[in-house]
Amino acid sequence: MLLRQLEYLTTLAREKHFARAAEACYISQPAMSAAIRKLEAELHVQIIQRGNRFIGFTPEGERILKWAYRILAERDALIEDVGAMREGLSGRLRIGCIPTALCVVPILTSLLCQDQPRVRVQVSSMTSIEIQRGLSQYGLDVGVTYIDNEPLTGVRTVPLYRERYLLLAAEDELAERDSATWAEAAEHPLCLLSEDMQNRRILNSVFDQAQARPQPAVETNSISALYAHVREGPWATVLPHSWLLRFGVPEGMRAVPLEEPQISKTIGLVLHDRDPEPILAKAFVDTARHVDLDELLAATTLT
Repeated sequence: MLLRQLEYLTTLAREKHFARAAEACYISQPAMSAAIRKLEAELHVQIIQRGNRFIGFTPEGERILKWAYRILAERDALIEDVGAMREGLSGRLRIGCIPTALCVVPILTSLLCQDQPRVRVQVSSMTSIEIQRGLSQYGLDVGVTYIDNEPLTGVRTVPLYRERYLLLAAEDELAERDSATWAEAAEHPLCLLSEDMQNRRILNSVFDQAQARPQPAVETNSISALYAHVREGPWATVLPHSWLLRFGVPEGMRAVPLEEPQISKTIGLVLHDRDPEPILAKAFVDTARHVDLDELLAATTLT
């Protein structure tokens, strides 16, 4: 069995097309098919469902694919570990982050890159479900997501900060208000994240606790689009307090804490549960543990 054969499998799983997978691996399609057939003969199982086009993997193939992700990830970790012993940390750290935490991640990545200038960082905006999948398939090194809401499997977690919620609305509607209730927030014409985002599912749950039924006028999976709508249109929104760190409060609007119920959720790092811990992921965790994000956010946003 060659590592190259496992790379063919993972590329095929990603591309879901024989010709595109072969092109991505810089080989001909017949050569890729022959390599996979050779692997099937060696393992005495059928890996690919046969057809005129790519249909999918057999149950045995799905199992082998999981091992392929793991073996290739361990290969990469070995190279990074040995390279760090010789030359210091280098390589690419792949981070998947939920949209509501994207404004906080640069605090950590900038510190990491200051300490380790040869490290490159790739940050991708993802849903919590995509982060879980990315970790399980070894396509991510670290995720940044909620760690005390929807269950996570096969991961280690490191708390970062508690996310609290504010109502952002027209200044005259919140004049001299120090807080607002969730029921009051539901009465506004709201712009919210879409239902596929965990933040929205959290908000729905809190509105249910408050026996409130919001009717969002605008839904989006983009933080920047949401903020632009609230800034330009007649809408209000419920936002995590961390947003104000980067976006601030638009002119003519105010942000006040939401109460009844008063709720917060923990944002944290999630890493694939494996030993030894990949060296770049460990360096990122070590950086995060030296930063008090709760204190920083309390000092730079409205409370």
